[in-house]
Amino acid sequence: MSIKIAIDAMGGDYAPEELVKGAIDAAREYKVAIQLVGKVDKIKEELNKYNNVNKLDIEIIKANSIIEMDESPGSAIRRKKDASIVVTVDQVAKGNAQGLVAAGSTGAAMAASLFGLGRLPGIDRPAIAAVLPTTDKPAVLIDAGANSSCNPKMLYQFAIMGSIFSSAIMGIKNPRVGVLNIGGESGKGNLLTQNAYKLLSKQTDQYKFVGNIEGRELFAGDCDVVVCDGFVGNVTLKVAEGVARMVIKKLKDELSNSILTKLGAFIAKKAFMNLKKNSDYEEYGGALLLGIKGVCVIAHGGSHANAVKNAVRVAKEAIEKDMNGKISEMYELNKI
Repeated sequence: MSIKIAIDAMGGDYAPEELVKGAIDAAREYKVAIQLVGKVDKIKEELNKYNNVNKLDIEIIKANSIIEMDESPGSAIRRKKDASIVVTVDQVAKGNAQGLVAAGSTGAAMAASLFGLGRLPGIDRPAIAAVLPTTDKPAVLIDAGANSSCNPKMLYQFAIMGSIFSSAIMGIKNPRVGVLNIGGESGKGNLLTQNAYKLLSKQTDQYKFVGNIEGRELFAGDCDVVVCDGFVGNVTLKVAEGVARMVIKKLKDELSNSILTKLGAFIAKKAFMNLKKNSDYEEYGGALLLGIKGVCVIAHGGSHANAVKNAVRVAKEAIEKDMNGKISEMYELNKI
C-alpha cells in the first residue's frame, strides 16, 4: 500500500495550477498516492492539461470554499467547515491520507491541524521546523512561526522535536542544539532564553547542547538545531530569505556589467547554479509542523510546482521515518 498525501489544491499564490502540477510530479517521482482537495471543476481543468494522468494514483476530494490570507484562522475554520484546508486535514484525521501539504494561510493550516488532529502527548504547542542552508550542512530552525509567545519548557520541547527531525530526516547523529540569542554567555538575553539555557543544559542524552547561538553564527554550520520562539524564528527566516534574494540579484547585476564579467559568469555557471539551488526554499519544499498527531508540511505561499513536489517528499519521509512515534518516545525518556 502506497503512502497517500492530501494536498490543499486551493492554497497559495499560484493555486491550483502549480499545486496540481507539483502533485503530478510528486506522484510520478515519489510513487505516492495523492488527494487533491478543492473545487472539483478547477482541479479537473488543470489535470486535463497533462498526459497520462489517469495512470497516476490521484484522487479529487471536493471542498467548496477557501480560507483567504486576511481571514482570522480560528474563526474561519470554525465557520467554513467545507474550506479546502479543513477538508484536507479531515482526510488525515479520518485515516484516508497519512499526511498533508498546505501552501495557503500558515495560520489556517496550523489551526486546522491543531483542532482537527490534536497534539502529541506531552507536547504543549506544535512548532514549525524550517530548514536553513549553512556553509556546512543544513540546520533546523524551530520554532519558525507557530508560537509568538513561549515559555522555557516549550523551547525544551522544540529542542526535542528539532533533534528528532535532524536525526531522522537529515541523518545527523547526536545533533548539536543551540538557543538563538544576542550573545554567547549563559546570562545573555531575556528571561526566556536564560531559563531555556538552564533547562537545555541539563538534558544531554539525546542531543549535544552547545549553548547560545548568535544571529551571525546561524549560517556558519556550527549548530544543527537552532531553538527560538516563533516570533524571532519567523523574522529570522524572512530576513534570511530576503538577504538571499538580494545577494543573488546583486551578483547577477554585477556579472552582467561587462564582457569580461559575463565570460567569468559563464565559466562559473555551475557554481552559481549550485549556490542558487542551495539557497532556494523551493528545494527544501516546506516546513514540518511538529507536535501534532499527523504529518503536516507547510509550504511557502509563493510555492511553484517544484516546491510542492518537494513538500510531498518531506511529508513522505516524515511518514516513513515515523517522526511522531520518535518524538513521543524521546519525550517520554526526557520529559520534565
